[in-house]
Amino acid sequence: MSEVVSVVIVDDHPMVAEGIQSVLESFDDIEVKATLTNGREAVGFLKNNTVDVVLMDLNMPDLSGLTATEMILESKPDTHILILTMHDSPEYISTALSHGARGYVLKDVPTDEIKTAIDTVMSGERYLCTGAKGSLEPNDSDDREPLTSREQTVLLQLAQGKSNKEVAIELNISVRTVETHRKNIKRKLGISSTAGLTRYAIEHGVLQGTGVVI
Repeated sequence: MSEVVSVVIVDDHPMVAEGIQSVLESFDDIEVKATLTNGREAVGFLKNNTVDVVLMDLNMPDLSGLTATEMILESKPDTHILILTMHDSPEYISTALSHGARGYVLKDVPTDEIKTAIDTVMSGERYLCTGAKGSLEPNDSDDREPLTSREQTVLLQLAQGKSNKEVAIELNISVRTVETHRKNIKRKLGISSTAGLTRYAIEHGVLQGTGVVI
């Protein structure tokens, strides 16, 4: 008999979380330990509990999935985090993977594929659904110095129109550190203005012209 895999689902849409839970609980070798509504709840739960896999949405209130992933892996590095989201832009995917996520699955995949993704990461391999693989294929291959994972996170926050202070609060870092990251991002991308950073984010799929991360 297969060893039971413990799973936590983190998604701020109850119907989505319940649907995923229903599918996963149909498998004898999966046990859903909890369904949580945001990253902060996930961080709190994982402080007191150990699970095999966390299915993590990205954009949630209070604490984003990216920040929660980073915080969880700092204290529980053996946790397998699978991003489950609608966002298929290369920036989101590469940033999630650089933050330690073991896989990336789009919410429009057949529900059984979530089980496949869980089995794959539990075997020690990385899992990218077909849509995510396609988004990561031949893209930007310029000679710019790459952004660090933290700089990518800061860029996503700034692209939402957040101030340095708001980014600092979200990421639990100082305002001065945010200012340093902003300066380095502008230097690496060859962009001199905040408006330019937002335009870069829009052109590279982080935003779709609304001023809000999609």
